[in-house]
Amino acid sequence: MAGSDPIKPDAFAALQARFGQQSRKAQAYYTVMHEVRAIAGGDDAANAWMNEAQPALGGKTAAEAVGEGRAEEVLAYVRSLKK
Repeated sequence: MAGSDPIKPDAFAALQARFGQQSRKAQAYYTVMHEVRAIAGGDDAANAWMNEAQPALGGKTAAEAVGEGRAEEVLAYVRSLKK
């Protein structure tokens, strides 16, 4: 793209939507990671758990489930582990 070419409104709107979607996914991931860290005791243990297949999540990792938009389900599962 040359410096003098204007950004088309549709392209800019699509870029904004994509950025918003990625931002929401990142926020959901870190919300879950924060809960897991409190149980696991640290970042390394929480990261390992986030990337380990969980039978309660249909064999998916928590990271995969969050990426699929299932953050609330993952949070409920993590919170059930505290009891």
